[in-house]
Amino acid sequence: MTEFLIANMAPIMFGALVVFLLSGFPVAFALAANGLFFGLLGIELGLLKPELLQALPNRIFGIMANDTLLAIPFFTFMGLILERSGMAEDLLDTIGQLFGPLRGGVAYAVIFVGALLAATTGVVAASVISMGLISLPVMLRYGYDKKIATGVIAASGTLAQIIPPSLVLIVMADQLGRSVGDMYQAAFFPGLMLTAMYAGYILIISILRPKWVPALPAEARNLRQPDGSSGVISLLILIVGTVAACFVLEKILLASNPKLHADEGLIYAATLSIATAFLIAYINRKMKLGMLSKIAEQVVFVLVPPLALIFLVLGTIFVGIATPTEGGGMGAFGAMVLAIMNRRLSWDLLKQAMNSTSRLSCFVMFILIGSSVFGLIFRGVNGDLWVEHLLTSLPGGTAGFLIVVNILFFGLAFFLDFFELAFILVPLVGPVAEKMGIDLIWFGVLLSVNMQTSFMHPPFGFALFYLRSVAPKEVKTSDIYWGSVPFVLIQVIMVTLIIAFPKLISVDSKTDMHEKIELKIDMGDNSVDYGNDDATENSSDKPASTDDEAPQLNFSTEEPAKK
Repeated sequence: MTEFLIANMAPIMFGALVVFLLSGFPVAFALAANGLFFGLLGIELGLLKPELLQALPNRIFGIMANDTLLAIPFFTFMGLILERSGMAEDLLDTIGQLFGPLRGGVAYAVIFVGALLAATTGVVAASVISMGLISLPVMLRYGYDKKIATGVIAASGTLAQIIPPSLVLIVMADQLGRSVGDMYQAAFFPGLMLTAMYAGYILIISILRPKWVPALPAEARNLRQPDGSSGVISLLILIVGTVAACFVLEKILLASNPKLHADEGLIYAATLSIATAFLIAYINRKMKLGMLSKIAEQVVFVLVPPLALIFLVLGTIFVGIATPTEGGGMGAFGAMVLAIMNRRLSWDLLKQAMNSTSRLSCFVMFILIGSSVFGLIFRGVNGDLWVEHLLTSLPGGTAGFLIVVNILFFGLAFFLDFFELAFILVPLVGPVAEKMGIDLIWFGVLLSVNMQTSFMHPPFGFALFYLRSVAPKEVKTSDIYWGSVPFVLIQVIMVTLIIAFPKLISVDSKTDMHEKIELKIDMGDNSVDYGNDDATENSSDKPASTDDEAPQLNFSTEEPAKK
């Protein structure tokens, strides 16, 4: 029996963790208790040394000193403030008026606003609750199918999982040892593509089942001109002019500064163009020039504040002005400014936001500490080698590995949320993916899209619970569950497309977070060269120096030259 335990400690330990989790025991304590129990058992069996547990305090202090994780409370606080600042309500009302004449117009508005809120809040709960309170009664009032209405709200809220500044991407970058900024840049296009796929599904429904997604009646569209026209032509002219100005400014910026990267030039040009459009709308309103229609003016005043916040958070990160942590701090400050402008900031609001932020941050920290305890013991019993041999022996090579890993994440997402999946499984499969030559930025974005389904899975999807808490009584829980199924399938299709077409995620010129340090110690004719991981001693090949000179220490952070 003892020999069996020693030979199979890793699979037994992993199986015990699964039992702990399925029993409903809190995840953080299940991880820590499981790790400590098998650590003590391993010491008793002679498989581990007691000194291994001395590494735990350093690992815990390392977690607390991790600056990257500071972005989590910043972005959480920002999302909670924005949820109550009135921004989501104004966006949904204005964009709903804009798309109102179309079949499924309110659903399109929900998807568009969900993507915009995702790029500002990064918190699923804030997006789902805001849109559920504001848009769901409107959609039901005008005859939308309950399943379509609830499904599109829940799915649009989960876009906060993949569109930066997503909390999932922060955790994923930390667990894979990669740059958060690089992860954000790589995830931007898949997030927009997923948004387009949601809109495409509504378009198909509007053609096949038009009664399920009716247009808003004329009396519900109040942003019309005095003559009864929609005023959309004025908005189109303003949009075309802003896009043209952005294109021209980008060319001028790139021509005047050849060292400026194309992405940075586009961000600066877009910022200047949008600011100019806002200035034109402001002058038009103050001086009553009548150049813009009501809908054009309202769209500008409603869209520019969140776009400014997006630049403050993501733009500064992409152009290299701020780190993700600093961007999160500026985003939290910007959210407070928006709340003040809307006269919604109060002491009660701040207290609620700080309490919720503290709870979520402590939840993340405890899970991370528990996973660190589990990971230390699991590696001590060669669990990482067991996982590596298990996954690399799969048929199909890299494709087989990706398919099995994604099926595993998809299945466990029925029972675990994304934090638990990221802290338990990603440290196990990440090193295997790297050894198989898979880019970890690409791999992290792929898993983030997959883990997005954890919020939509019936019966334990958190987005479904959030929506249930604010949905009216006439909406059944079964309506919410069935409404989520098509969007879960769309997310699965997106995962399949990323695996089939890897170039959907751009991973060019990414930053390696692993610091490479070369330490050279020159001691006369002898030299010892300590590279990044290996040490090559040359003293045995040469006679010892008889000089009395003190050794010269040459510290260099340059990457060692490849031999």
